[in-house]
Amino acid sequence: MSAAIVTLKPGKDQSLRRRHPWVFSGAIARLQGEVTEGEVVTVQAPNGEVLGVGHYAPGSIAVRMLDFGPESRLPDAAFWEGRLRNAYQLRQGLGLTGTGNTNVYRLTHAEGDGLPGLIIDVYGDTAVVQAHSAGMYKARPLIAEALKAVIPGLRAIYDKSAETVPAKAAPGAQNGYLFGGSSGQEHVVHENGQPFAVDWETGQKTGFFIDQRDNRSLLARYAPGRRVLNTFCYTGGFSSYALQAGAELVHSVDSSKRAIELTERNAALTGLESRHAAYAEDVFSFMKNSQEQYDLIVLDPPAFAKHLSARHNALMGYKRLNAAGIRQIAPGGLLFTFSCSQVVSAELFEGAVLAAAIEAGRPARILHRLTQPADHPVSLFHPEGAYLKGLVLAVE
Repeated sequence: MSAAIVTLKPGKDQSLRRRHPWVFSGAIARLQGEVTEGEVVTVQAPNGEVLGVGHYAPGSIAVRMLDFGPESRLPDAAFWEGRLRNAYQLRQGLGLTGTGNTNVYRLTHAEGDGLPGLIIDVYGDTAVVQAHSAGMYKARPLIAEALKAVIPGLRAIYDKSAETVPAKAAPGAQNGYLFGGSSGQEHVVHENGQPFAVDWETGQKTGFFIDQRDNRSLLARYAPGRRVLNTFCYTGGFSSYALQAGAELVHSVDSSKRAIELTERNAALTGLESRHAAYAEDVFSFMKNSQEQYDLIVLDPPAFAKHLSARHNALMGYKRLNAAGIRQIAPGGLLFTFSCSQVVSAELFEGAVLAAAIEAGRPARILHRLTQPADHPVSLFHPEGAYLKGLVLAVE
């Protein structure tokens, strides 16, 4: 067991008994022993019963649990290999590993895979690791060894934690390869047979928005013959699917010039770039000035709120964006609209879209309610892991 022990206040042990993986600072009665951020601590009930072990951090979420119950042990090499093998086998069962059709998937989705603070995305023969906590950052060498043992044919592991690990816990953190290295060639992966160029070294997140895979497939069902606008397009995932599905034209918009370059590259990989145009512009300005009426519009903005304090402003932002999209769309058109803000619930998001439709003065019907795919699982004990929500609307 860990030398440091966290003892909870009376009545504050119930959430851990229900296997919720967070211990909030206000639930702690006392901390025994010396501990620095990222070290493993033992958590116990007021009566001394061991409830589990987890990574310690100063702040609101004081402990992120790694294991529960009196038999919990310090996470060693066998622990990491066991957790990652469990995650890999789940993705095998989903048909995401070892196929030429799709070779990009999320291997670990933090709390959803029992590894709070750890994201690992796989791109072909390379795994990209992002530590969102000091504990996971310190465990990177063990995680890398476990990945090599678990994933067949793995040739490289890239650590992209510099932007995500708490700055005070890892001052001077730099991204780089933990194993292997870059081939020096363009990285092209396949998703449902679609080719995509991915830049995990300098791109956003780990390089690609894997969480929209199922929703991109759904869009492909509706895209044939339609005029499509993909806003906040990043690398043009929805755009490429629409082109391959037979869209009449596709316009992609993002304020980032680098994102537009990647979108244009991915459109070129489809061989159908003559039906595509990309614009490095502010989305609101583009829609305001556009004379085109689109039959299908995608609204997939970055998170408008990362903290509860920003939730109200985020809801106003979603209302404004969706009102603009509903006004822009042709009669009988389809609106694919999303929120990836974890603090905005599906109910609140739907309310913002409703308010937008009222403001725009156009009837709309919900055809689909959308969420994240199965390789982004949500622990039954941690509903906060559900972050992506979306609607498909038929607009009259």
